[in-house]
Amino acid sequence: MPLVIVAAGLLGAVIGSFLNVLIYRIPRKLSVVSPPSACPHCGAQIRAYDNIPVLSWVLLRAKCRACGAPISARYPAVELGTALLFAIVVWLFASPSAALGMPAILVIDVIAFLYLAAVTITLALIDVDTHTLPNAIIYPSYAVVGVLLAAASLLRGDVDSLVRALIGAAILGAVYFALAFVHPGGMGLGDVKLALLLGFGLAWLGWDAFIVGSIAAFVLGGLFGVALMLLRRAGRKTAIAFGPWMLIGAWIGILGGERLASSYLAFYGIV
Repeated sequence: MPLVIVAAGLLGAVIGSFLNVLIYRIPRKLSVVSPPSACPHCGAQIRAYDNIPVLSWVLLRAKCRACGAPISARYPAVELGTALLFAIVVWLFASPSAALGMPAILVIDVIAFLYLAAVTITLALIDVDTHTLPNAIIYPSYAVVGVLLAAASLLRGDVDSLVRALIGAAILGAVYFALAFVHPGGMGLGDVKLALLLGFGLAWLGWDAFIVGSIAAFVLGGLFGVALMLLRRAGRKTAIAFGPWMLIGAWIGILGGERLASSYLAFYGIV
């Protein structure tokens, strides 16, 4: 498993390099296939040997080889972040299955959550930059995550997880739709669409993950908003991208929802 986890991290770094392309091009409605990546300052095409995740940025000293313009630290950060998240997902989901000797096809949920990890990083940064959550990413994600997790449920004979996922998507989607209806300036339809996707994935794992992941979004988003106001960097009417907090909260639920819920209940002596 250690080698598999390292391989997942390396794959994540490569995927992260492509996510940088998506983050830049999708909001601008540009093709993500062509033309090849180029320096946004001078237009020089980036050579293959200058496009190695993280390493090229270090070797180039964060500067374009052609014009010397600075290369944002966001690029290697996205690559490293994707690598770390991929490694964690494989460690969390694939290790127990491997230990049990389960056939590879029954770890199809790993692929679903790896995909969700890539989508998370892409959507979070696009929302930070543009305050939008593009349908071009969310709609295909319904199909990919839905089909993969449905297949995982059926192959394991666990229909309950699929039913629970559908209920979770409906509940979280309804909550965000109500918030968008009551306060359209604070919550957008993009958040509602994202809530359907996250509700499905969280509830598929279990109600603990669903509850923790859903609540964590509001807690983290609220704390961030309060911090900005205390620092006088935002007012009560300042628009703040909520998508990143939905996504971060969801991953708190995915990675530690069951543990956090159990600890909370145990602290109050409920279990």
